[in-house]
Amino acid sequence: MPSFDIISEIETVELRNAVDNANREITTRFDFRNVEASFTLNGEVVKLSCESDFQLKQMRDILRGNLTKRGVDVGSMESKTAEQSGKLWHQNIEFKQGIETAVAKKIVKAVKDAKIKVQVSIQGEKVRVTGKKRDDLQATMQLVKTGELGQPFQFDNFRD
Repeated sequence: MPSFDIISEIETVELRNAVDNANREITTRFDFRNVEASFTLNGEVVKLSCESDFQLKQMRDILRGNLTKRGVDVGSMESKTAEQSGKLWHQNIEFKQGIETAVAKKIVKAVKDAKIKVQVSIQGEKVRVTGKKRDDLQATMQLVKTGELGQPFQFDNFRD
């Protein structure tokens, strides 16, 4: 029977490239001249550091633009609250990897409510969809793409 997996992942290489490009862009921008500002990547968390709260907003926009250029979905970004320590402001931006159980249950419920003839099962951080007809699987893909579930999804491991 045909099946596929619904996953939510970002490419860490592209994330690193986007952060490097954002750091380079900050050094060339006039509004960041003689200002202490930087992006630091640690795993899947990007730490923004600068001298004012307003500059944090500008840095988020710079990062968002570079992520878009590198093909990383900005829907996976989750901004934490900004904190001030000394003269610097810091903010962490986390990138969601994998599908949480609550979101996976929403996907299962949405597919069942749509009455598409497929079986949906949660397998760790991914959701497996199995059905008899390829058209039903494609309808499920379309449903997940158009649903507002709070994070971007990719479809992987499509088998006939």
